[in-house]
Amino acid sequence: MKRRNNNWIYIVFVLTFILSIVFGLVSNTIINNLDVFFAIVVLIVIILIGITFDIIGVAIQSCDISPFTAKASRKYRGAKEAILLLKNTDKISNICNDVIGDICGIISGALGAVLSIKLGMLFEIDVAFLGLIIGAVIASFTVFGKAIGKGYAVRNNVKIIYKVGSIIHFIFRKEKKMF
Repeated sequence: MKRRNNNWIYIVFVLTFILSIVFGLVSNTIINNLDVFFAIVVLIVIILIGITFDIIGVAIQSCDISPFTAKASRKYRGAKEAILLLKNTDKISNICNDVIGDICGIISGALGAVLSIKLGMLFEIDVAFLGLIIGAVIASFTVFGKAIGKGYAVRNNVKIIYKVGSIIHFIFRKEKKMF
């Protein structure tokens, strides 16, 4: 068991490294080639992705498996996938909260810096001051969204996990094995 846990730590390290590079390259490439309005839209989308995955991670941690065993016995689509998620709570919550959530936080900060340079050049405003303000706005919205999301996730954990299980079922419906 201990050996398997060590493997997971290495896997999550490599996964985080690769996802950070991919998300960073894609978002920076997109934001560098967009006008300010669309750059702000991309930034908002990345913040919302981070909040959404934080909600999923909290829902996983606070959810009981019993409603899904009943649904799985009645062949509800997505119930078996929800059970797999809940049997791997530590890994799934780590991916949702730490890997994806933290990557979105870091990338949104980097995009905020790029946006502050664009806005500073466009409106001839001090880039350092603008970067400070944009960084504070990004942090405030991220923390605000996650605070609201955590309460929602705990109150609606079964509904959230079932929806995630249904999405996974739809994506992997032809596959025999998800993990």
